[in-house]
Amino acid sequence: MSDRPFLPYARQSVDDEDVEAVVRVLRGDFLTTGPAVAAFERDLAAAVGSEWAVAVTSGTAALHAACFAAGVGPGDEVVVPAVTFVATANCARYLGADPVFADVDPDTGLVRPESAAERVTSRTRAIVAVHLGGASADVPALSTVAARAGASLIEDAAHALGGRRGETPVGACADGSQTAIFSFHPVKQITTGEGGAVTGHGTARERQVRLFRDHGIERDGARFTGPAPGPWYYEQQALGHNLRLTDIQAALGSSQLKKLDRFVAARRRLASAYDVRLRGLADVRPAVPPAARTGCAYHLYQVLVDFAEYGRSRAEVVAGLRARGIGTQVHYIPVPMQPYYRGRGWVPEAFPGALRFYERTLSLPLFPAMHEGDVDRVVDALRAVLHGRA
Repeated sequence: MSDRPFLPYARQSVDDEDVEAVVRVLRGDFLTTGPAVAAFERDLAAAVGSEWAVAVTSGTAALHAACFAAGVGPGDEVVVPAVTFVATANCARYLGADPVFADVDPDTGLVRPESAAERVTSRTRAIVAVHLGGASADVPALSTVAARAGASLIEDAAHALGGRRGETPVGACADGSQTAIFSFHPVKQITTGEGGAVTGHGTARERQVRLFRDHGIERDGARFTGPAPGPWYYEQQALGHNLRLTDIQAALGSSQLKKLDRFVAARRRLASAYDVRLRGLADVRPAVPPAARTGCAYHLYQVLVDFAEYGRSRAEVVAGLRARGIGTQVHYIPVPMQPYYRGRGWVPEAFPGALRFYERTLSLPLFPAMHEGDVDRVVDALRAVLHGRA
């Protein structure tokens, strides 16, 4: 067992400035539906270069709202990657639609545009591009597939805040997508505790997202279906939900956004340190290819390990690292492998790229408070475990 502090695979970075921002809200007049939420939305839109941002309770809620705004409903299909968190697929089901899985590149885990194109049918309402680990999917190619199908392209950028495609920030929705979603869970680039947001362009789509977030209720008299009897009047025009982020969370989010560039720069430095130190370890390599290196936001540092070559199972490696005080995770079990989706007729073997990626992937510790000595510790421990040393 290690006598050093446990090193988790991810952890939030919260400082006194963040705490003070939250305390100011707690001492103010609004804990929810107040000015801090609107300020956070403005700050986020400015950070990613989008026309607008709508804050919600989680990344899952953001996906749900983005699918609603895309018009997804019963009988529709939504094309999603086989490798993602289950929420990406579930959001189609919440609206009565069916997720249709596309295969991924076996080395990066990113959706293959040609596989997405093969899955498109006359029922396709949306395609979701997942930026796994912080590396961007091929949005221009996927936008072409979506346009041909008359479908919306939604970026699942839960891992990618602070990332770029060339000169375009992820979330700007300036190169083919209509909306992007983010997650502010504590392990992401910034946190609001729990929380998420939708960004995009077009006032009509923004209105749909806001309507869905607020019970489907419209309070703007210019959009009422008839005359208002008084100033108290409102109309429920759709079946929405209460997905509102609190002012407490929004204040934390705005404070965290001020540090986004620094957080992402730290993640990139640590990733580069991993790259260098892993070169001497055969049959272990980073999942993010060099071509995606400059724009990657590095929510995760995923490696591909040939466990069979070392004669070690992944479970043995995970346990061995944990015994040395190193936390790891696997992102993700292919969604068609889950019992719920197997029960809906999906066969995991139909996705060889996803299975190949899954059998080799492992996420190593990565968060801004780490230093290069921590990277040395992780790689040394990985080398010892793979070679069976005590």
